Amino acid sequence: MQIKSLALAAALFAAAAPALAADYVQQTGSTLTFATKYQGEVFAGTFPGFTARLSFDPARLDTSKLDVVIPLAGTNSKNAERDDTLKGADFFNIAKFAQARFTATKFRSMGGNNYAADGSLNLRGATKPVTLNFTWTAGDKPVLTGKATVKRLDFGVGGGDWADTSIIPNEVAVSTKVVFAPAK
Repeated sequence: MQIKSLALAAALFAAAAPALAADYVQQTGSTLTFATKYQGEVFAGTFPGFTARLSFDPARLDTSKLDVVIPLAGTNSKNAERDDTLKGADFFNIAKFAQARFTATKFRSMGGNNYAADGSLNLRGATKPVTLNFTWTAGDKPVLTGKATVKRLDFGVGGGDWADTSIIPNEVAVSTKVVFAPAK
């Protein structure tokens, strides 16, 4: 009788314990890009070396979280002069702010396999709200494909002479495709 009571108690405890989101780590093949304009000409770049960790379960969005660390020294727009400017004091100021970080703990379903992660971006010492809208493709190696808009002037990116939004728009499009595998 005592064994049955223990088994029943264990089953009730397990049923009452909150389900936690599955933990994932980033895999090779992941990308983080940005796009904007300079004097009307579109240019894009990448942030190689970023790392993303995700806890996510579409059935338990309240336990989901995302943490993305973005080293800024590797910023690459395929134009050395522009990249040096982006890394300099007027833009990312990598000598003082080596990385940016996006963290999200509020997730919303947008229907189907589409979601929004409401979080905070820390860039150049400023922290502001940013929403990542993404599609989740489940599988052995699930994929998060997302987009966000970052208002660069909110973070002091391209201030001073570069603050003129007729030269560089305030809105910068950020896109990502992150391939994940279950964390071990």
